[in-house]
Amino acid sequence: MDGIKTTELVIFVFFFLVVTVMGFYAARWRRPTDLMHLDEWGLGGRKFGSWVTWFLVGGDLYTAYTFVAVPALMFGAGAAGFFAVPYTIILYPIFFLILIRLWSVSHVRGYVTPADFVRARWDSPTLALLIAITGIVATMPYIALQLIGIEAVLKTMGVKGEIPIVVAFIILALYTYSSGLRAPALIAFVKDTLIYLTIIVAVIVIPSKLGGWDVIFGAAEEKFGSGAGVLLPATGQLQYATLALGSALALFLYPHSITAVLASKNRDVIKRNMSALPAYSLALGLLALLGFMAIAAGTTPVDGDNNTIVPALMDQMFPDWFAGVAFAAIGIGALVPAAIMSIAAANLFTRNIYKEYFRKDASSRDEARVAKIASLVVKLGALAVIIFIDPQFSIDLQLIGGVIILQTMPALAIGLFTRWFHPWALIAGWVGGMGVGMLMLYNIARIDPATGEVIRAHFGGSAFALTKLGFDTPATIYTGFVAIGVNLLVAVIATFLLRAMKQPEGTDTTRLEDYFADEDDPRVHDLPLDVGDREPAGDAGGRPRDPNPGT
Repeated sequence: MDGIKTTELVIFVFFFLVVTVMGFYAARWRRPTDLMHLDEWGLGGRKFGSWVTWFLVGGDLYTAYTFVAVPALMFGAGAAGFFAVPYTIILYPIFFLILIRLWSVSHVRGYVTPADFVRARWDSPTLALLIAITGIVATMPYIALQLIGIEAVLKTMGVKGEIPIVVAFIILALYTYSSGLRAPALIAFVKDTLIYLTIIVAVIVIPSKLGGWDVIFGAAEEKFGSGAGVLLPATGQLQYATLALGSALALFLYPHSITAVLASKNRDVIKRNMSALPAYSLALGLLALLGFMAIAAGTTPVDGDNNTIVPALMDQMFPDWFAGVAFAAIGIGALVPAAIMSIAAANLFTRNIYKEYFRKDASSRDEARVAKIASLVVKLGALAVIIFIDPQFSIDLQLIGGVIILQTMPALAIGLFTRWFHPWALIAGWVGGMGVGMLMLYNIARIDPATGEVIRAHFGGSAFALTKLGFDTPATIYTGFVAIGVNLLVAVIATFLLRAMKQPEGTDTTRLEDYFADEDDPRVHDLPLDVGDREPAGDAGGRPRDPNPGT
């Protein structure tokens, strides 16, 4: 046990075992007749109320990214890392407008995934396939980011190597396989309790030990020089603004965000949560400042890994027993979203790839069985990402995923309000936006700000230099912002061209009233008692059956 911090590790393992037991018990929590249906395994029966949804969505959106990546960026790059606070503030009005409409049409028509909606709205299996693949690919690095959070905590406790991460992955995979969305929903209660406890203690204890906030900000200013790290320089303001807005637009498009919302029982639950969830933004702002606290405390990352800066700070400033509690908060804060993300990706594969292209007559039980297996494969892919890719800042993974998922906005988010675009124009826009986004990301290098040395030649972040676009300015811009602009431009031009050519546009099988239905609407049905024998909500192509047969 040489080098291992035993007290911290014992407390961490204790909480990990507690949530593991809860994860397996969740299969019996609000137990349905049969979990072998995507509505039950993948959406928790679509019956979560305000409190469960609060913890589920909060646990889904505020992740290891919150505890590890944002403070690490503050520690390494200064004020630029604070972009996460304004983006979560503007996020919820967007959520409010978009997701209540998606909830309604999904509950009327039996949609489980965003690609289900796209398939019916645009009458395009090809477009739905692209949306599904995009969601799965964008989710993989986000899951990897959660596993990096666990890895950072283990490193700080002296536990090295990949084996502990693999063990954590296996346990997570098993109880997710067994309990579906009910597992992270139940564990989220423990996760948020530990996180709020850790935040409250950290913002009281650490500043008092360091001599106050003047000392903390003074140390940050001294490190970055001339206040450039405490206040944004003029050249960084465009990147900051576009990154905040682009990240806000991206977050509600992720499959896991949509999955958590579709699991709620009515529109009022969504409205209440979207009104109250900004309280998390205050916590996020305080957490971001842990990066500056680490500068003032003279904390050094473990093995030069900036992702460990917050765990290292807590190890330095807290007694061993409470450091173990804080580490458990980070670890569980990674498990909850990782579980939801893998379930969301599995739902996409099952409904929009397997059922659409491999087995059109798949029963409800077949869908659930395939989704369970797919969730294991997704976690394995995320595990491979962190083993074979070594980003300096784990936040790179989430930002790259954001560029990818943004390309679904025209078909999904805009599609909830209008069907003006031509389906093939949306496909052309996706190709254009994705191509530009990937090319820009490939040409972004990661450079050490202290030495100017190139750390990684490609995929080193999401800040694209405008000089590469021919502008005479040192400013940078968020890659995703440019990519979605290209996507929309191509889609608009292609729509005009395709309409001029009188190309068929397919048939929209949704109706206007579907977007406003609530729990008490007669077209929104509860699951039958024997959900295992229920027929799939859609036909073989993902298009819904008539929800009111015989009327």
